Amino acid sequence: MTNRDEILKALEAVIDPELHRSIVELDMVRSIDVSGNGVVDVTVSLTTPGCPIKGHFQTAVAQAITALDGVSHVNVYFDVLSDEQKTALQQKLGGASLPDGSLALVSNVLCIGSGKGGVGKSTLTANLAAALTGEGKSVGVLDADVWGYSIPRMYGLGSTRPPVSAERKIIPLSAHGVKVMSIGFFVEEDAAVVWRGPMLHKALSQFLKDVDWGALDYLLIDLPPGTGDVSMTLAQLLPQAQFLIVTTPQPTAQKVARRAAQMAHKVSLEIGGVIENMSSFTTPSGERFTIFGEGGGKELADELDVPLLGRVPLTMPLREHADSGVPLVIEEPDDRRSTTSRAG
Repeated sequence: MTNRDEILKALEAVIDPELHRSIVELDMVRSIDVSGNGVVDVTVSLTTPGCPIKGHFQTAVAQAITALDGVSHVNVYFDVLSDEQKTALQQKLGGASLPDGSLALVSNVLCIGSGKGGVGKSTLTANLAAALTGEGKSVGVLDADVWGYSIPRMYGLGSTRPPVSAERKIIPLSAHGVKVMSIGFFVEEDAAVVWRGPMLHKALSQFLKDVDWGALDYLLIDLPPGTGDVSMTLAQLLPQAQFLIVTTPQPTAQKVARRAAQMAHKVSLEIGGVIENMSSFTTPSGERFTIFGEGGGKELADELDVPLLGRVPLTMPLREHADSGVPLVIEEPDDRRSTTSRAG
């Protein structure tokens, strides 16, 4: 039968992604109870009541202990560090401040990526956010495509500087019922952002931790193309996020999107599904063209063993509404692309 010491040893593999240390080293494992039938009850202390990475601990603790011999089931419970325990933890961290749970009221985080540019990822993000809002959900969009930011334009927000609250939190701008944050709000409109990795990491950390997102059903994060610094930073900061992959049907885009999936696996981000964009174009007379081929999204989804969430067609009004600052699903809800966005 597994004993307490063996369980603690196994839990050394569970790392707090914000503090970058084992929960055992941080003294966050509050209690361990092992019953005779192989059921293990573990209580983990969190820094805040609504810790945004609670789901990460739930999964990681259960997986670490379930791998031990004689364990039939793991129950993971949570409490919150007392003020004295928080003080002791801060001393252990050399006086560093503890995470304040800025995303504690965000229920779901969806990272939307593609691996390559030009597949309509940002347009899809903008319309998906608007579609979710139309269904009564509270939604925010973080434009993490630092070099190619476009969400402000798609929501008609320009380069307006967001206000700061009395608690020194950045208040996201709002358009069409969606909360929006972008680097585009802090530079001149359409100015180039020329940053290296450390500055990117700092900016994204601030957008997540220092922005007053409030209570959200969904936070959509528009990732930049590729598998570099931004994606890795977000994986560290948001281990509970789901990754949605956008591809077009042709093999070239599909192969690059597969690399994005490989990145997600390497940094332990769960892949929620695949969205095939630009699946077809239908003329006003009803003639249908598969301009970029057909079936690539389904093939990628099958390969990754995840659902194909939708096939989104090309439509003429889509570009017009992206430039005008009003998502298509708001102005023309009956357009084929709008109905596909809502269904997805």
